[in-house]
Amino acid sequence: METQDTGTQRQVRGQVKWFDPTKGFGFVISDEGGPDILLHANVLRNFGQGSVVDGSAISIVVQDTQRGLQATEVLSITPPQTEESLPLRDMVEFTAEDIAQKPIEPARVKWFDKAKGFGFANVFGNNDDVFIHVEVLRRSGLSDLQSGEAIGLRMVDGERGRMAIDVIGWEAAAK
Repeated sequence: METQDTGTQRQVRGQVKWFDPTKGFGFVISDEGGPDILLHANVLRNFGQGSVVDGSAISIVVQDTQRGLQATEVLSITPPQTEESLPLRDMVEFTAEDIAQKPIEPARVKWFDKAKGFGFANVFGNNDDVFIHVEVLRRSGLSDLQSGEAIGLRMVDGERGRMAIDVIGWEAAAK
């Protein structure tokens, strides 16, 4: 993919319009208006995530190319507020502060099925499955997980076993 630089880089805040990890790209809408900004999967991976949920607030560095505006670096991502969604039964008692105090444990995705709305991961050195609900993924700012993907998990013991309450791209968790 060859793109020639036709302008200088600048920082932009906006919102993720959509991102498809299978296609390897998506688009951002700038808060300032203007054309959509291409967000390539490699740029997102350099930030430490393999996906991003639609509607997330995002701060990026963009560059004007012959093909239009493209993100060259992701600076921050804030998941959208989902007040209308019901809390998961095992998460009702936890505040954002409670969740943030849980340790991040390294894990690998066993499998995740977005259509079913859940999947499982294993913490390194432990074969026990950790349940990951799609709503936890969305609240964490991610839209999908790939089998074998390295992630960081904050977990609780739920009614049916270990359950993720926060999912972080491994590169972002390692920072």
